[in-house]
Amino acid sequence: MDFTPWTFLIDAGLIGILLIIGAGLRALIRPLQALMIPASVLAGLLGLLLGPQVLGWLPFSDQLSTYSSVLIAVVFAAVAMTDDFDIRKLNRNVGGFAAHGVLMYALQVALGMGLVLLVLQPLFGAPDALGVVLFAGWAGGYGTAAAMGDAFSATAPEISSLGFTSATVGMLIGIVGGLLQARYAAKRGHVQAYGSMSSLPEEERTGLIRQVNKRPSIGQHTFTGSSIESLGFQASVVIMIAAAGYGLSLWIGSIWPDLAVPVFVLAFLLGLVVRAMMTKINVSPYIDKPTLQSISGTGTDILIVAGIASIQPQIVADFGIELIIMFVFGLALTLFLGMWVAPRLMHDGWFERSIFTWGWSTGAVATGIAMLRVVDPKLKSGTLEDFGLAYLPVTPVEITAVTFVPALVIAGAAWAVVGIWGAIAVGAVIVGLFIARANQRAAQGITS
Repeated sequence: MDFTPWTFLIDAGLIGILLIIGAGLRALIRPLQALMIPASVLAGLLGLLLGPQVLGWLPFSDQLSTYSSVLIAVVFAAVAMTDDFDIRKLNRNVGGFAAHGVLMYALQVALGMGLVLLVLQPLFGAPDALGVVLFAGWAGGYGTAAAMGDAFSATAPEISSLGFTSATVGMLIGIVGGLLQARYAAKRGHVQAYGSMSSLPEEERTGLIRQVNKRPSIGQHTFTGSSIESLGFQASVVIMIAAAGYGLSLWIGSIWPDLAVPVFVLAFLLGLVVRAMMTKINVSPYIDKPTLQSISGTGTDILIVAGIASIQPQIVADFGIELIIMFVFGLALTLFLGMWVAPRLMHDGWFERSIFTWGWSTGAVATGIAMLRVVDPKLKSGTLEDFGLAYLPVTPVEITAVTFVPALVIAGAAWAVVGIWGAIAVGAVIVGLFIARANQRAAQGITS
């Protein structure tokens, strides 16, 4: 069947129906509320079951898997227009938290690749590209899984299915494992307050904000309707940047056919340029950050549905043993970082920060927030406030991993990934221990 705008409308309508059903299931079914499974994940799983890959009941087009590659460019364009990175905002109080976050991300990149090169490749003949699956699905989440799938679309197309599978498994491990850790920590006295998932606010569990006065605005108007709808302007900027990134990738490919630069990377870089130019000519006040974040969130929801629904079960089955070994390794690594490393890098409130990082490192920041609310229902630990600053040094580690790891792997330099991000991990440990000792000395000075 030829792909036409009407075909796209059918795909969009099916994704929309699945998202509505997913939101309804989350609002009504208590076990889904207890697991905090996002509506987009439920929609994606329904799409996988009912779509062409399994039952074949939903008439998705053969372009379904492409939507994730397109939308991740839109998401990265929006990120470039909204995220602020200023290392000067860091201070010693959040230094240990920041070092722990950098260590977590860098180790998933380095050790995930090392596991493939040293174990899975000799035993099962696994490709180098499999080494990106752990950090793409766990520390990165669905967005990074889509980015990796796009980057390897020409050389290792199976990475898309494996990445989305990794993200789904990681999210479930993050929730179940986080709840078990919370109970253990409560018994050992590591947390001051402890609740269950049922103690979370109703809107967090069901996803429904019932009280009208509690519903936040998704953004502000920066234009009058007589000129252009503000939402239309914000969306136009993001889509323009994403499309320009695609055009630039085609131009680069026409000049250097052997050089494949992912579209999302170019969209991110162009977004930074556009943002700087708009700031220079004093147009940036008309960019509304909350609206762009809402556009980015919507794009992420849709790419999750399209990504999960387009998973090819046969590919996952073909790599079944390798994935099981990788997930067990990832579980052991995150437990080690949370229960042994975290208390040595962070002191006051270390478990609250650790369990937040656990949820973040196995699925998404939203999972981390849910786990934090279990052990810190009133958010008195200051973890969320500190995370806003602690994430600053993680940003370049994440962006460079998403940008350069595929290029290094495709170029046959997978060992360079182990070396570079391994060195970053060692640096994070050194800095973290230095900060921890400085905080210890400061505390002793205050005590004395």
